Amino acid sequence: MKALLSTAVGGPETLVVQDRPDPVAGPGQLLVSVRACAVNFPDVLIIEDKYQFKPPRPFSPGGEIAGVVEAVGEGVTGWAPGDRVMAVCGSGGMAEKIAIPAVSAYRLPEGRSFVDGSALLLTYATTIHALSDRGRLKEGETLLVLGAAGGVGLAAVELGKAFGAHVVAAVSSEEKAAAAKRAGADDALVYGRGPFDRDASKALADAFKAKVGPNGANVIYDAVGGDYCEPALRSIAWEGRYLVVGFPAGIPKLPLNLTLLKSCDVCGVFWGAFAARDPRANQAHVARLLRLWDSGQISPRVTATYPLEKGGEAIARMAARDVIGKVVVTIGD
Repeated sequence: MKALLSTAVGGPETLVVQDRPDPVAGPGQLLVSVRACAVNFPDVLIIEDKYQFKPPRPFSPGGEIAGVVEAVGEGVTGWAPGDRVMAVCGSGGMAEKIAIPAVSAYRLPEGRSFVDGSALLLTYATTIHALSDRGRLKEGETLLVLGAAGGVGLAAVELGKAFGAHVVAAVSSEEKAAAAKRAGADDALVYGRGPFDRDASKALADAFKAKVGPNGANVIYDAVGGDYCEPALRSIAWEGRYLVVGFPAGIPKLPLNLTLLKSCDVCGVFWGAFAARDPRANQAHVARLLRLWDSGQISPRVTATYPLEKGGEAIARMAARDVIGKVVVTIGD
């Protein structure tokens, strides 16, 4: 099989397409013929050895796939060759075939494309866990979403609206603001690129406060980090919940006196560990996501697709932070 491989630490330009032995379905596994693999920010980090998990090289990036079951391993029930599947696999998805644990696989609904199926689980499952379990978002509350035009950001906008919140989208361009509003955001704020000095940080905090209103944001969904964290936190409501989702702008240092003044919670969101520790709760979330997808309340936004041999370009585009929604690598027919 052909696979896009990381053979040395480095950026997307270091990735190469090579032939590799076909994997086999071991006990408890499905062998999947991959048709689409979505790109996520961890793919940018994992090839540079900056992610929390470091698979041995050579490895293929790509942690979110959709495809067709080719073989079923010993002990697996409920699956058969030819079934359409989508899954989060950690890494290894940018290859023609992959063996995955059957417990991590979900059926791709009929009528849904492999491209859209590959772009659903990671962003939306992370976000429904964030908003429901960690943020305890309630109907009528105000949700501020940072990085609202990215994959998880648009998922937060859509799910926030599905849960009855007033959603304010914070983004880095007018084009992204328009995309967030099309996804359902009630209002949008365009911020500049950091780093910020003290005056710029205060100005951004004032802008956040003006958008969320005098009572503040009940839940802040931060998929950006960096210098955006403190200004956003200054706009939080009394007993608000600040969700730490990701750090493409860098890992922030938070002045904890702000949490005391607002009596607010700062909540980490680690969906992968949640799914492993409480698989039943995660399965219930995914079932809810599929119902919301079927009803049209959520829908993955795919900006562009790339063939396998150009998978490095797709990861480079994600690294540049100019993607609206998701980009997907397509494989095979």
